[in-house]
Amino acid sequence: MNDEVCFLSATELAQRIRRKDLSARELMQASLAQIERLNPRLNAIVSLYAEQALAQAQAADEKQARGEALGALHGLPVAHKDLFLTRGMRTTFGSPIFKDFVPDQNLLIVDRLQAAGAISIGKTNTPEFGAGSQTFNAVFGKTLNPYDTSKTCGGSSGGAAVALAAGMVPLADGSDMGGSLRCPANFCNVVGLRTSPGRVPIWPAKTGWSTLGVEGPMARTVEDCALMLSVIAGRDARSPIAIAEPGSMYARPLARDFKGVRIAWSADLGLPVDARVTAVLESQRPTFAALGCALDEATPDLADANEVFMTLRAWQFELAYGELLDRHRELLKDTVIWNIEAGRKLDGRQIGAAELKRTALFNRMHSFMQRYEFLILPVNQVPPFDVDQPYVAEINGLKMDSYIDWMKSCYFITVTGHPAISVPCGFTAEGLPVGVQIVGRHQDDFGVLQLAYAFEQATRLWKRRPLIAAALSCSSDSARTGS
Repeated sequence: MNDEVCFLSATELAQRIRRKDLSARELMQASLAQIERLNPRLNAIVSLYAEQALAQAQAADEKQARGEALGALHGLPVAHKDLFLTRGMRTTFGSPIFKDFVPDQNLLIVDRLQAAGAISIGKTNTPEFGAGSQTFNAVFGKTLNPYDTSKTCGGSSGGAAVALAAGMVPLADGSDMGGSLRCPANFCNVVGLRTSPGRVPIWPAKTGWSTLGVEGPMARTVEDCALMLSVIAGRDARSPIAIAEPGSMYARPLARDFKGVRIAWSADLGLPVDARVTAVLESQRPTFAALGCALDEATPDLADANEVFMTLRAWQFELAYGELLDRHRELLKDTVIWNIEAGRKLDGRQIGAAELKRTALFNRMHSFMQRYEFLILPVNQVPPFDVDQPYVAEINGLKMDSYIDWMKSCYFITVTGHPAISVPCGFTAEGLPVGVQIVGRHQDDFGVLQLAYAFEQATRLWKRRPLIAAALSCSSDSARTGS
């Protein structure tokens, strides 16, 4: 089957399957062929279950032939982040400690995707325990950016973003604490939504009350993200922070009139930003104006955001991985050890102070967002960098204090608790993808999707495929025609 099908949207693919213009098995065969062509070079899918996926695709077609009820994602291939528990599928967390671990249960998000008819093909690469926005680990190695294989794809949901951008799967899941859905989407010209905490319940979870890390959808289009969110969102009694609104609310049309909607435009959030990123964002400012938005240059007061994030993140790492440090220190990478040990140095007063400052920060952000319905800013402060560089050490001559400092434009938003999305915005002169970050009001995930959709429809940037996919597709076509 022509690999064109691999770059159709998930929404279109779902419709074609329902119309019987395309079978689930045909789509799965196309996806697996694309993985066979591109994955050896890009290293996005790290555990593949091809025979199992084909068998499930065949079963999906038989179910449809019997006239049984079909889920919203019926027959669509999906890949899961290698931090997510998947029953019967190896789950390594990117760590040598778990290189042979096969869980006997699914994470809730995996259960919901499968219940909606999606077919799990395997796992996507991630840095060890999701620590850092550069996807490499000691188990599977590094994942390359499909737009320039000398560059990083970002992280920590890096394998997911690459699999989407290269047409291997139409949907993928991911998680986001400091930017792990937004950063790789930004670097790979796809869409990643940091959902509101509780929008997608997390179970099982060691820290069920935590609102720092979330799970959410990744796709090539905003509409596809909404489609995926419609099946993974919704209350679950096992999550104490789960939002009660049903996922079905995201199955509504996204079109909206934005005439007169007030939007805050912050070119840098008061942070150092690479000039190439700024140039791309500024080039799209007229697009938002053309949508009818009333743009003001304005930046919320995010004082203490860095202290809050670094404190609560370190605490979370100690809670989650402290025991592993005691038992397997020699197998953990240095940045994971650093995070855990930072958590162990905290005392109750520091954690309490962080919580107080976070509440004050939220109140300031809430007041700001009463004046503006949306905030627009960079996703990352830099464009994709060298894949052999573990992290960004300086921006515009300013030295970074830690391996995640260059992610402040993402994690400052994290601590506010507001939903945010990365949607394709353009390309640098070197052809590197740059996304725009759209932040919405508290728990207004749908509004964020609406503005992102309007911008996407005006720009159509998601249609620009990575060069590696085009090149290998052409060489494959040549081989078939004998030219």
